[in-house]
Amino acid sequence: MRLERRTSTPAWLMLAAPASALLFTLLITSLLVAWAGAPVGRAYGLLLQGGFGSRFALTETLTRATPLIFTGLAAAVAFRARLFNIGAEGQLYAGALAAVAVGGLHGGSGFEGPVWLLFPLMVTAAALAGALLLLGPALLKSRLGVDEVVTTLLLNFIVLLFVSALLDGAMKDPSAMGWPQSVALQDSLQLDKLVERSRVHTGLLGAVVAAVALWALLRFTTLGFGIRAAGANPRAAAFAGVPVGRTTVAVALLSGALAGLAGAVEVAGRASYVTLDMSPGYGYSGIVIAMLAMLNPLAVVAAAVFVAGMLVGADSMSRAVGVPTYIADVIVAVSLISVLVATMLTQYRVRR
Repeated sequence: MRLERRTSTPAWLMLAAPASALLFTLLITSLLVAWAGAPVGRAYGLLLQGGFGSRFALTETLTRATPLIFTGLAAAVAFRARLFNIGAEGQLYAGALAAVAVGGLHGGSGFEGPVWLLFPLMVTAAALAGALLLLGPALLKSRLGVDEVVTTLLLNFIVLLFVSALLDGAMKDPSAMGWPQSVALQDSLQLDKLVERSRVHTGLLGAVVAAVALWALLRFTTLGFGIRAAGANPRAAAFAGVPVGRTTVAVALLSGALAGLAGAVEVAGRASYVTLDMSPGYGYSGIVIAMLAMLNPLAVVAAAVFVAGMLVGADSMSRAVGVPTYIADVIVAVSLISVLVATMLTQYRVRR
């Protein structure tokens, strides 16, 4: 048996691949639900209802999807250029810290400026923090050939230790009664709510705008062509005149900035301050979302809503039928593997 690259991919196969991946995911996970002793149909119904079946469920899903869109975009644009950014989790925390450092300096000892000036400064600081955190691994890769997977992954742990030190030291909120959390943002810097009596905020609109802007950049600009060329074949791109090294650095700055914005939006839209458990793995989930979306920025939005809905709906399913909430993680993981295999089969055919 061998794999042979297809010369062309028929349209029906492009439509059948994701549908087959979804059916395979439902088949595998239904076996696990049945193994847990729960009725499969009712469990899936509760999963969908808990994630999308009510006003509260939908707004909670969209709230959780907002940072996932940013981290999914960060992974998608980096992977497009073969820069495998595994450090979005650390970049998210770096952006959140930078946002609080600018927007939380109040209480009589810091700078308190007008909102029209302080808010863009806060957002810019968060984007710069995430971008600079990824710049080092990108330079090490382009200049010395150092594997960015290792450097970005290890930076996650370094950043979390740095956050822990700051939350127990310089940035600790004196009114938190000993709880390790940062000072809070000014109330005027909090993002407005999109729906009354819910947690969904205007950061969702910013995430959608970022997805459209990134799609347009990749499709219509010279930089976007360089990113796609460098990702398809770096040697051929360099031969054609694409500055692969500079493109890698530009992608690193863009990817890190998007992950940093996820931290700023999470702080300004939901949490108000930084804690060590602020992100339940949004940076790592962004990688899954990018792959589910096949690195398409517009599809990242749909993939993020799907993953968020599974995570939110798993809670109600678990309470009702006693299925572990980790079933949601299994669904996301199996769907990722299924999509990867289905994508491979659209590009290659199996020959005897």
